[in-house]
Amino acid sequence: MKASQVSVYPWQQAIWRHLAGYIEQQRIPQAILLTGAPGLGKRHLAEVYVGALLCHTPSPEGFACGSCAACKLYQANTHPDYLTIEPEESGKTIGIDKIRQLIIQLALKPQYEAYRLVIFQPADALNTASANAFLKCLEEPSERTCFILISDQPSKLPATIRSRCQKIHCERPNDVVARDWLARQGIKDDAEQLLAMAQGSPLLARQYAEHHFIALRREYFEAWLQIALGKGDLLSVAEQWQKQETVDLSVLLAWLASWLTDIVKLAQGIDVAGLENPDFKKPLQALAERLELKRLYQYYDAVLKSRSQLATQINKQLLTEGLLIDWSQLNNH
Repeated sequence: MKASQVSVYPWQQAIWRHLAGYIEQQRIPQAILLTGAPGLGKRHLAEVYVGALLCHTPSPEGFACGSCAACKLYQANTHPDYLTIEPEESGKTIGIDKIRQLIIQLALKPQYEAYRLVIFQPADALNTASANAFLKCLEEPSERTCFILISDQPSKLPATIRSRCQKIHCERPNDVVARDWLARQGIKDDAEQLLAMAQGSPLLARQYAEHHFIALRREYFEAWLQIALGKGDLLSVAEQWQKQETVDLSVLLAWLASWLTDIVKLAQGIDVAGLENPDFKKPLQALAERLELKRLYQYYDAVLKSRSQLATQINKQLLTEGLLIDWSQLNNH
């Protein structure tokens, strides 16, 4: 972490005061579980906390000085008392071999007088065997060691692990704070729509702006609409959606679920202010007027089920094709 980055995001100030209180009182929890939606900067918050605990001369606010020997090692990612436990590849589990290696390292004392810090991300990627092995680390704590578990889905962690952690939940900022931060990043015109797409998470909104998600979302919607009208080549659309690198399939399915939700709302006469996609109101209204609600609910359930299957070994091409075939049949029934 660079010295210029030794601070937290505006919406993390209250949580930081809580974490800094641990340091000031010298009551460092053995394990912290950081939870909250994606795009809120949980990893950044954890790294600022790690830096503060490793630092020899922290600031009055509790932040790392960024210039002492420990900070230099941390910035270079070579501090011997800082460890990270992550899957080998995104979407994979954290295997037991990583925990066995960790246990060997924990058998030794920290090399410096401060704490040894271990970040797990995503902690919910621990499989059954690795979670059981890690539980022993929590039950038999090592000297001056603190674990920081980061998870978007803490319910996937065993209750035995969750119960041994201090839980800190990161809330989404209010719209004013989020828009103000985005404005300082040079994102003003589309801030409201980007935040809506990111479900209020500022970092995701910034990422969406950088990758032109507003235009991409419209392209995907138009392709989906063409299939509803019986004009699109659903197999080529499925291939394009599955192979698209900029928009993750999980994000695309979340958009799809929101379009379906709005169709249901419009069918029930809910005001446009309650829509997730007000810019698509006209075509969504047309779909709401001709689709059968019962079958629409069934299709919505299929989309949610597909989202939950993305973390498995399911064939994503077949999954995408199946959803588009069902969508075509739903519209041409």
